[in-house]
Amino acid sequence: KRRLAEYTLGREKPRSIGWSDALDQYLDEVAATCKPRTHEDYEYFLRRYVRYGDTRLCDVSPHDIRATIERLAHAPAVQHRVYTVVRAFIRWAHRKHYIDRDPMERMQAPPASTPRDRILTSDELRRVWCAAGNDTYGRIVKLLILTGQRRGEITCLSGGMIGDDVITFPSEYTKNGRPHVLPLGAYAKAVLGRVRPKDTLYFPARGKTTPFNGFSKGKRNLDKRCGFSDWTIHDLRRSFASGLAAQGIQLPVIERLLTHVSGSFGGIVGVYQRYDFMPEMREAIKKWETHVRRLVSGHQ
Repeated sequence: KRRLAEYTLGREKPRSIGWSDALDQYLDEVAATCKPRTHEDYEYFLRRYVRYGDTRLCDVSPHDIRATIERLAHAPAVQHRVYTVVRAFIRWAHRKHYIDRDPMERMQAPPASTPRDRILTSDELRRVWCAAGNDTYGRIVKLLILTGQRRGEITCLSGGMIGDDVITFPSEYTKNGRPHVLPLGAYAKAVLGRVRPKDTLYFPARGKTTPFNGFSKGKRNLDKRCGFSDWTIHDLRRSFASGLAAQGIQLPVIERLLTHVSGSFGGIVGVYQRYDFMPEMREAIKKWETHVRRLVSGHQ
């Protein structure tokens, strides 16, 4: 009874491990159940923005977590993402009995960021392409312009994903968890360069065998060279889709290229519609590459 009373009064705290040790264990466990890109996302946000070091988990208070999240108010998208990944980690710790109470149980989620609608003009797209150069980051940017794929998908490209005229993304690298086969245009093939062995990355991090991750520094340098900064890497994907529509490409073909499973392929249509649209996608990529070539050579 005395021990229970001391615990209730806060004089005795539950046994717990440090924040960093628990985080290492959490990331090891989720690596077995989530996609590599998702795991990379968890690790990035938890290690970069939430730094409690060796502080015991049971000593991290709601006020500590609230202060950490509120410091990110200037970046709503990052703030919301940090809240989400910290909440998942805390719930895991609670299930593991590393903490007796969830410090985030009464915490309200920050508002989700407003979806962006920015697309790059033809002149902006030309300036980005010409400023990108041929280093690792520049080639990634060029492939994003030419293919409209997600950043995480392009950075994970390895020799085994590249065929003579297609790129095949395995299900573990796609957002919807389905394999995605994309036509590989001649311009994109030239940007990729020489063929790599099956398990070799096209865009490894410097001195490592993991995918490239220097996006913040690369974007800052690219902004200086192209002369404007009010855009994001993901805007290239939106610009790709809008550019295809302007070229007369039908919406189902664009959605197939973007590997969307909602929209034209949502609901019952997604169950019965099994045509792969490959001929139409090849024609769309050919048109888009021709358009980009004209842009960067100065001919509209």
